[in-house]
This record gives sequence, C-alpha cells and structure tokens, in this order.
Amino acid sequence: MKQLFLALSMSIAAVAAFAQEFNVTVQVTSPQVEGTEKKIFETLQQDLYDFVNNRKWTNFQYKPEERIEGTILITVSNRSGEDFTAKMNVALRRPVYKSSYNTALLNYIDKDFEFKYVEFQSLEYADNVFTSNLTSTIAYYLYVFLGLDGDSFARNGGSPYFAQAQGIVNMGQNAREKGWKAFESQKNRYWLIENLTNPTYASVREAMYKYHRLGLDQMSDDVETGRVAVNESLELLRKANRERPGLFILQLFLEAKRDEIVNIYSGASPMDKTKAVNILKEIDPANSSKYQKILETGNTSTTTTTTGNNGNFNPGSK
Repeated sequence: MKQLFLALSMSIAAVAAFAQEFNVTVQVTSPQVEGTEKKIFETLQQDLYDFVNNRKWTNFQYKPEERIEGTILITVSNRSGEDFTAKMNVALRRPVYKSSYNTALLNYIDKDFEFKYVEFQSLEYADNVFTSNLTSTIAYYLYVFLGLDGDSFARNGGSPYFAQAQGIVNMGQNAREKGWKAFESQKNRYWLIENLTNPTYASVREAMYKYHRLGLDQMSDDVETGRVAVNESLELLRKANRERPGLFILQLFLEAKRDEIVNIYSGASPMDKTKAVNILKEIDPANSSKYQKILETGNTSTTTTTTGNNGNFNPGSK
C-alpha cells in the first residue's frame, strides 16, 4: 500500500511539473518598512511564488525545460495593517537557440503597486473577475510574459495572452488602485497592453519575432543571416517610432536590448554598422553615445561577440 501511495504521489507530481508554464523567481523585500513583523513578507513571497509557478495559466502542456523564466521583485515601501505600497520589477528572458545565452525580453519597474494582503489567507483569482489588485496585477504581468514569449517564437504568437491581459485592464477600470487607467500616466499597465494590441504599432511585434526567431536563433548557424533579420527588425522599430515618437513599448524593447544590440553590431560590416547606428540614434536619441561605440569597434571582434567560450552564440558577451 505504501509503495502504491508513493507511486501515485510521484505520478501526480510529475504531471504537475509537466503542466506548469513558469519558472519565475519571486522575491519580496521591505527595507524601508519599520517594525519586527517581517515574517509576513516571507509568507507573502511564498504565497506569490506558489501562485505564479504552481498554477496552470494556459491550456498547453509545458515540459520542465520549456518553462518560461523570469523574475518578479516586489519592494514594499509602506505597510499599514493589510494595506501595502510597493514597486514591482518584472523581468523576462528566453533562451537563444543552440546557445547557453538567455536574452532579455522585458525589464520594467511598475511604480504604482498598492494591494491588500492578509497573512495565511489564500490568494484568490479568476480570469473574468477582478478579485484583488494583488492577484490581478501579478496575473496581468504573467499574461504579458506569455505574450512576449509567444511573439518571440512565432509571428503574433502572443495574441491570446495579450487579450487576457487586456481583459484584466478592462476589469481594472473600476479599481481604486493606480495603474489601470489611461489618464493616470503615459507609462503604466493600461498603455503597455494598449501598445501591444494596437494595430498601428504592429510593426513592434513583427520586430520582436524577426529579432528573436529569425535573428538571434539563427546566429549559431549563420551570423550574417541572423544579423540581416536584426537589421529588418530595427527598420520595423523605426517605422513604429515615426508613427508615435517615444512609444512606450518601443522604449521597453530598447531598455531590454541596448547592450545586446551594441554587441551584435560590434562585428558587423561598416555599412551595416552605420545603418544600424543611424536608426538607433533616431529611435533612442537619449542613448546616442552608447550606439556611437558601435562605429568605434573594429571588425576583428566578430568571434568574441558571436560565440562564447564553449562555441555557442553569445550576443551578450563583452
């Protein structure tokens, strides 16, 4: 009987591990909060970890090695009873084909994060109900994670998940907490999903696909073919910028990719370098000096910027 119980337990655990979509690190810190009741933050961290990683978010089956990796860092600045004020850093990454390198898809700090939390009370969430700002905000970013990851592997592959995130924003219009409404800020949850679902800026999503699937993923086999796709993705980003200068989602893309792009072009031809730098300075003028470094590097660095010590492609190497 004991052996049967253990076998069943192992089978259930294996199915659960196979089904979950995320392998996300969750951390809750409270450096500015005074008092000795710090255990509540540890409990919150564990509850959120379970909510993110042990809940099923899609209808697809994910193998353990396919789980989406990222980080959610919540920094609490104030607590009054069950009311918390915090900021949240969300970061998403995905592997590059035939490489040990992971490329960043998103690195964003949400500064408008207020929520209620009662220790040892289960975290409630349903897709069609705005149950709480805590779980709705976390779920929103998880669907954004799924959407960005999907777009990086297939053209418009993230559409179903962006629709889910849009649904949460729609339900959040009656929430008292900030972050859900257009008039509150030009850079918040509302505008992030608006940019991702607005057909006017579809070129950004096309750039996401070309940059990753046709660009980075091809470079281990053919660096120049991959770089051509990256060139095309920059053209698409310029198109979006001309439609709306300073577009929020474009800024987030560049924030995640600046250093990587500089490394990708460090070994490019002079013509490709000049073309890339001109585009980058146009769409990201505040960082022109960083892109200028591309022109100052010699073409002899191709090997170091395209392969790691193990021979794998590594655009992030310095």
